[in-house]
Amino acid sequence: MNSINTNIGAMIALQNLNAINAELQTTQNRISTGLKVASAKDDGATWAIAQQQRSTVSSLDAVKQSLSRNSSVIDVALTAGESVSDLLTQLRERALEASDTSLDSTARSALNDDFIAIRNQITKTLANAGFNGINLLNGSKSSIAALANAEGTSRLTVDAQNMSLGGTIITLSASAALSTATAAASLLSTLDDSINNVSIALGRLGTSSKSLDTHLTFIGKLQDTITAGIGNLVDADLAKESARLQALQVRQQLAIQMLSITTQSQSWVLSLFR
Repeated sequence: MNSINTNIGAMIALQNLNAINAELQTTQNRISTGLKVASAKDDGATWAIAQQQRSTVSSLDAVKQSLSRNSSVIDVALTAGESVSDLLTQLRERALEASDTSLDSTARSALNDDFIAIRNQITKTLANAGFNGINLLNGSKSSIAALANAEGTSRLTVDAQNMSLGGTIITLSASAALSTATAAASLLSTLDDSINNVSIALGRLGTSSKSLDTHLTFIGKLQDTITAGIGNLVDADLAKESARLQALQVRQQLAIQMLSITTQSQSWVLSLFR
């Protein structure tokens, strides 16, 4: 049947043109965003997976911050602990000098004053060994724990090392002095033990610091790997999309021409009424 009200050819051409325009819009969106899955509308399942992994990557930033912060706390403690070790070595030197029975009272008094000043410096050093309000050396903390995973279910614990005078690490009393040669000689063994204990404590802190740094490196690599995985899921192949864009633009022009042809295809009906 020949009809001027219903043009099947034009309808089909218009449907094809609309389909091409829709594909063209999708391709243009992919090129402009760089993503083949930019929203849940594009691919709900893939978008949900990618969004979950993005959350993990974001959470790992918090883990890295926690590790870096705790690592800084340990680094400050190590610096202070090394200073304390040096001060203990100086105290031993003063004690050894003061153990000489041939010293007169003036020399012994000078050594004692020096000894007390260095001893008090240890306490000041320990008091200023904190970072971000956390001090691992003055006995205010028993341990610290850094985040180890994105879920917050795992932590890396670092034990504090209380180096306060008269404690288990530094056994030297806070009131120790070189009043006599005998007192000075008796302090040598105490100072030797304290120096050895401080070295062991610093070794523990050093091992913990290295562990945090190693885990921080791992978290960085894990984050990069997850990010690459997200890219594999949602990133568009721009070379492929560019070629597709050109093909769709040609098809669009052809579809427009075909629609123009089909809309004019029934003009011959007019000749029947001449």
